[in-house]
Amino acid sequence: MNTKSSLLILMALVLPLLAIGQAKDPIMAGKGIATVPTESGSVRGYIHNGTFTFKGIPYAKAERFMAPTKPDSWTGVRSSMTYGPVCPMDVTTTTNDEIEFPFHHDWGYTNENCLSLNVWTPEISNAKKRPVMVWLHGGGFTAGSSVELPSYDGENLTKKGDVVVVTVNHRLNILGFSDLSAYGEKYKNSANAGLMDLVSALQWVKQNIAQFGGDPGNVTIFGQSGGGGKVTSLMNAPSAKGLFHKAIVQSGSYITSFAESDVMKKVSAALLEELNLQPNQVDSLQKISYERLNAAGKKALRKVSDSMKGEGRPAFGLGWGPIHDGNFLPYQPSEPAAIALSKDIPLLVGSTKNEFTPFNPATRDISMEAAKANLQKKYGDKTDAYLAAVKKAYPETVKPSDYIDLDFNFRPLTVRQANAKAIPGAAPVYMYLFTWQSPVLDGAYKAMHCMEIPFVFDNISRCEEMTGGGKEAHTLADKMSRAWIAFARTGNPNHKGLPTWPQYNAESGATMIFDNTNQVKNNPDKELLQIATGKSM
Repeated sequence: MNTKSSLLILMALVLPLLAIGQAKDPIMAGKGIATVPTESGSVRGYIHNGTFTFKGIPYAKAERFMAPTKPDSWTGVRSSMTYGPVCPMDVTTTTNDEIEFPFHHDWGYTNENCLSLNVWTPEISNAKKRPVMVWLHGGGFTAGSSVELPSYDGENLTKKGDVVVVTVNHRLNILGFSDLSAYGEKYKNSANAGLMDLVSALQWVKQNIAQFGGDPGNVTIFGQSGGGGKVTSLMNAPSAKGLFHKAIVQSGSYITSFAESDVMKKVSAALLEELNLQPNQVDSLQKISYERLNAAGKKALRKVSDSMKGEGRPAFGLGWGPIHDGNFLPYQPSEPAAIALSKDIPLLVGSTKNEFTPFNPATRDISMEAAKANLQKKYGDKTDAYLAAVKKAYPETVKPSDYIDLDFNFRPLTVRQANAKAIPGAAPVYMYLFTWQSPVLDGAYKAMHCMEIPFVFDNISRCEEMTGGGKEAHTLADKMSRAWIAFARTGNPNHKGLPTWPQYNAESGATMIFDNTNQVKNNPDKELLQIATGKSM
């Protein structure tokens, strides 16, 4: 047989195989494709590379300041292929170029009718019960959305773990957290309307997710920054009990107490004054534009904050967020009754090594001499002990800026939340610390706030501006995403790709260090935290 004949035979064998490999379109959308019945009506999404995707599904509806109710039903099939509107918020008109580059924000479009969610699933069938992972976005309680960052896309996590991923939009800022309860029964639910939205979303999941291949009896809520704060808040909400079964808090352990209702009622009174409204005109708040309402709300917050400072009362951080209203949130997080509410919920909690510290350009190329002078101002005669503690906690420390750009805000609060949760007889707690350093922009971003999200969602390629997109990032993302999936499935993040990850307790302080080399360390930075915070940890 000559060479030409051999090539012809080979092509005859290979070309049909290539055709089969190319036959599946990356996008499949159209009549009868990815159509699922829900309690409110059928929705039609699309299939991308084998993943069924649904966006902008309404899970509830609500009038301004009112509790959410079930969404309006519809007949026929509702097209659900694009993200729904995001809650109105302060509009970004400028950005810092270097800071914006790694985030690649999508600000979406705003509308107060923003109660929608998105679903990614491997299969639309209730024949198999898959773990459900419900993502709560960051942005504090005032901003952000489910579409804000490319890292939030759920397709890769769904593929990796055979799980159903849900992301949620809800009411924020003055729309979600105005305590107007002093003005009548009509407004009794106004204080935590934004969190009530999330409970409604979880109720939608319970009632509908089986049709999307998910198990309503195995739901994990997880979130970063403000999203982590929302997870913590829901762990303290009796109405959310039973709607989720595991919790993950990423760089979001800052909710140590809820704003007191009496303070937020003063903010509402100041709001009416700013708008020249009498208490009996409170209904006018439902009709004025968001822009005017938002501007008046900011002035009201400042007025009450200044007044409290004048009285010698702490007012740091007064703003829109969860309120201890005696109704939706009947307890403060430290109260025994609150701790008992989430006693049976396994918790995975952690933070990043650097959080917001890399955003100071003045320290980026600092010399060791200047770094020591900087630290001397903070720590005085404890400076040498501090430097030694940094080296002990992080032996890889070389650059002078690495001695300065360490987070001492989120990390101590993470330890505090873990210690409070890891009590005898309670569900397990697992602690992590993300220390991986991004190579982008000469390493300027380090392990900054939000850096771990692309790793959790296995979205390194979507977030190359943040992660660099290199082999090491992909390797770590595989290990982290599998840990989150394992935790969602069983309440235990251990898998074969990681060293054994023990449960956390206050004594051992067992912490998984996520980096190019993953390792467990006991109380890895306890001495450093004690020097930096002046408190025993």
